[in-house]
Amino acid sequence: MSEDKTGVLAGFKAFLMRGNVIDLAVAVVIGAAFTNIVNSVVKGVINPLVGAFGTKALESYSSCLKGPCTSDSGIQILWGGVLSAVLGFLITAAVVYFLMVLPMAKFLARRAAHDKVVESVHETMEISELEVLKEIRDVLIAQRDSGPTGPTSPANS
Repeated sequence: MSEDKTGVLAGFKAFLMRGNVIDLAVAVVIGAAFTNIVNSVVKGVINPLVGAFGTKALESYSSCLKGPCTSDSGIQILWGGVLSAVLGFLITAAVVYFLMVLPMAKFLARRAAHDKVVESVHETMEISELEVLKEIRDVLIAQRDSGPTGPTSPANS
């Protein structure tokens, strides 16, 4: 039983020490902080601007489904709060896309193009080196087959 606990604890430690778990934890913390910023912008700037077209703040817009909406009767739908949350989500998604995803995609595309060029240059160099080595081999074979033609040659004796 002691070995099982040691194995489980070692596995848990390995899980926690993996880089992607740490990255995920950092992303969650940063995301939570960023959410507060976006919510503040939506509540402090966007909602009043949208509410300016009506008579009140965006979050206070609602509709009644059944009867007059009072504290003890009627069914009130708070669609202004939902619209505020949707706007907050869209702003968050836009900021993440335009400030993080799009630049990273462009960077990775440039890096892939650069790697492709480097790879093709290496392939060209390998082909060129191979061709040079083949030529050297052919010259050496030709010299060996023809042999020296001087007076000390065994072929002339």
